[in-house]
Amino acid sequence: MSVLLKNIGAIILLISVAALAVIYFAGSMSNTALSVGLAAIILGYVIHIVLNKKVE
Repeated sequence: MSVLLKNIGAIILLISVAALAVIYFAGSMSNTALSVGLAAIILGYVIHIVLNKKVE
């Protein structure tokens, strides 16, 4: 379980990048979709840092 917790931030980052790639290749780049993707990437980054400091 701790392995999953340590990697959940990286998983969120990968899902966010995949979502942004789908948006890019679909050609529907709206500011809302890009902002949500950026927010998800930042959230995943912060979660990754916090959980790696807390979970050992």
